[in-house]
Amino acid sequence: MESYTTEIVRTLKSGIDTKNIGPMKAYMKNQFDFLGIKSPERRELIKPYLTRSALPPKNELWPIIFELWEMPEREFQYVAMELFSRYNRMVDKNWIGHYEYMITHKSWWDTVDFIAATLAGNYFRQFPERIPEVTNRWMQSGDIWLQRSCILFQLKYKAQTDTVLLTSFLLPLAESREFFIAKAIGWALREYSKTDSEWVRSFIENHELQPLSRKEGLKRIS
Repeated sequence: MESYTTEIVRTLKSGIDTKNIGPMKAYMKNQFDFLGIKSPERRELIKPYLTRSALPPKNELWPIIFELWEMPEREFQYVAMELFSRYNRMVDKNWIGHYEYMITHKSWWDTVDFIAATLAGNYFRQFPERIPEVTNRWMQSGDIWLQRSCILFQLKYKAQTDTVLLTSFLLPLAESREFFIAKAIGWALREYSKTDSEWVRSFIENHELQPLSRKEGLKRIS
């Protein structure tokens, strides 16, 4: 019987669409190889492997995730993230190290944002006592993707967003001219404005932010 990883690799490679490879690589600034499989087709191909009955045992998960992450084509990283998210209700306390590895290897917004908001965000809900130590290390790392993850992990928290914590991430980075940091600040503010537009308006009015952050943060505020 084929291994779980081997089956996924074989299945995805059966869906190669060469006409899409060039445009997909160009969209990602030619940083990654692709099989040319668009998201709807990719999800349909791997659906049988993500059903509850087909999922691998939890203690075998990380070696599978790691193997997929090391594959050259980007679609395998997308599958790895979707697979990891199927375990969000049984997350292990030591998985934050795995998420950190994924954030810092083959880093780009298309993987980092999912890991931050879906995987790390869920992790910190379950283990809030880890937030100070982990996020302090991420903020001090100088790695823009770890810093972006600090800004974005509360993206789905809505009324449960800790604005004091969010502020502690935004202010040290507010003057950054790094596009992916300024954009993340604006995105976090825009998303929270759906919950508390007055807090966001006041924050933007009372702090010096990059124009991009201000523009993004105010998009949903009339």
